[in-house]
Amino acid sequence: MEIDKATQTMIENLLKNTGKSLEQWIEILNKQNISKHGEMIKYLKEKHGLTHGFANLIALKARGADAGSAENQDDLITKQYQGKEHFKPIYDKLISEILTYGNDIEIAPKNTYVSLRRKKQFAILNPATKTRFEIGINLKGQEPKGKLEVEKPNSMCSHKINIADISEIDKEIIGWIKAAYDNAG
Repeated sequence: MEIDKATQTMIENLLKNTGKSLEQWIEILNKQNISKHGEMIKYLKEKHGLTHGFANLIALKARGADAGSAENQDDLITKQYQGKEHFKPIYDKLISEILTYGNDIEIAPKNTYVSLRRKKQFAILNPATKTRFEIGINLKGQEPKGKLEVEKPNSMCSHKINIADISEIDKEIIGWIKAAYDNAG
C-alpha cells in the first residue's frame, strides 16, 4: 500500500528524533506481547518517552497497518478525497508545512476529516464539499480577522478558514495554524 506523504514524513522524523527506525520500534513493541492498541501507545509513551503521534504510528504499523481495526489511516484519507481528488494537494501541502512545527503532532484521520493534535486538538483539515476545503482552527478568544472566520458555537473548532484552491494557501493561513499549534502545547 502506498504511504501518504504525512505518514512518510512521520516515519522519517521518528528515526531522526529517536535514533531508531520504525522497524526497530515495531521489534521492541512486538517483544512486549501487547495486543491492544491503547496499551501499545501507553507502553511506548511511558517506557520510552515517545510522543502520542509517534506511539500511535508505531502501534498502527506493529498491528499490520492497523489490521485490528476496520480501516487504516491511509484508507480513511483516501476515502475523504474520493470525488474531491483536486483537494488532496491542498491537504498534502498543509500537512508538510504543519509537520515542520514540531515532532509532537498527532495526525488522526476520521471518516470525513483529519484531526491534528498536540496536547489537544489544534486544527482539522476537511474537504467539506467539492468546492470548499475547510481548515478548522482552535484559537479561543481570537477575534476573527482576515481569512479567519468564527465557527458556529459548540463546533469542534473555534474558527475556520475556507479555501477553494491550493494557490490560496499563504503566510496568513499558515500563521493561523501555527498560532493554534503553539496554543495547544
